[in-house]
This record gives sequence, C-alpha cells and structure tokens, in this order.
Amino acid sequence: MKNVLLIGLGRFGRHIAIHLDSFGHQVMAVDINEARINKVLPYVTNAQIGDSTNAEFLDSLGIGNFDVCIVTIGSNFQNSLETTSLLKEMGAKFVVSRAERDVQAKFLLRNGADKVVYPEKQMAKWTAIRYTADHILDYIELDDKHAIFEVEVPREWVGKSVGQLDIRKKYDINIMAIKENGSLSASVSPETHLAEGSTLLVIGEYKALQKCFRI
Repeated sequence: MKNVLLIGLGRFGRHIAIHLDSFGHQVMAVDINEARINKVLPYVTNAQIGDSTNAEFLDSLGIGNFDVCIVTIGSNFQNSLETTSLLKEMGAKFVVSRAERDVQAKFLLRNGADKVVYPEKQMAKWTAIRYTADHILDYIELDDKHAIFEVEVPREWVGKSVGQLDIRKKYDINIMAIKENGSLSASVSPETHLAEGSTLLVIGEYKALQKCFRI
C-alpha cells in the first residue's frame, strides 16, 4: 500500500482515483473544483479543495509524506507545470504528470516530473495495434522500442515445442508466459509445447515482434 497525492480530478484523474482505491492505496485528492472533489469522495482517503499552484497550500499537505504524486491537470498546462515544479521543490519523492502534447511532456520532464503519462497518445497507439491485427489480444508499451504483446499461438506453431521453434534465435523475442484455459504459467522451457487456443506473452523490440507476428 502506498500514500498517493492525486492533483486534478477531471475524467482521467477520477478514473485513476477509482483504480488506486481498488488496489488498496491511500489517496489524498486535490482539486480547485468542489463538484469534482465530491465525485471522488467514495474512492479516496481524504480530499481538499485548493489551488495546487499556491505554494502555501501545497506545502500544508506534507508533500514528503507521499510515495507518489500524480498531477492530472488537463485543462491548464501552465498550472500543471507550476504544480509539478513546486512538488519537486518541496521534496516530492516521485512525480508523475500528465501531458497532452509532445512539447508538454518535454517541459514537464525538465521541470520536475520523474515520469510523464500521455493517455491520448498511448491509447491511440494501443488501439491502432490492437484492432488492426486479429491475433493481438493486448499490448503494453515498455519504451519507444520495446513492448509486451499477448498474442494467439500462430496456427503453424501449434503442437511444436518452444525449443523447436527457436523463437529467441530467429526473431530475438522471448516468451514470458503462456495462458491456457484462463490460467497463466510462467514456467516456459524449451520442452514446453504450444497448444491450440493458448495465448503467449512475448517481449521484444517492436520491429522483431512485427516481423514475427506479421503485424
């Protein structure tokens, strides 16, 4: 369980609050809008109405006590940038800030953000990959070059062992786990045989994954 400071309670921030609650984290929610605060009250430990660009208000929250500070102000980038910078100046351990454009991400990283989330861009990429390849079931971006894909076992691989296919040597990708009948197994060896209807969790570079699975 972690103590999380969540600043900005629009749609994106509200969804984060709901998920943090489901994972059992303690959340302090902050927004300048009382109506937004009221909507997340069932999902947070505490909440305050206030201006996160006000240094005195922000300092009163005890920034150093939070394991993660998440800034999801989407409507006013200047406020998001100021809040991010103030959090770092006040000793925030880890700051995650939302960006809506590439240039915003660069400014945030230069001014205190440890990580930047770019939900529209990330979801657009996920949608493009997920729904243009019938056999891709899920996708997790690790960085600009690497990803994890959940893929159906290709028909020509069914009944063969991992060693026979020699996927790592041929394509420079790794099978992390196999899901069969809803059960996930990370015990993958060269002797593991691939069954029809199973799915694979594979990791590698985009280019290698695209080549291997013809994405």
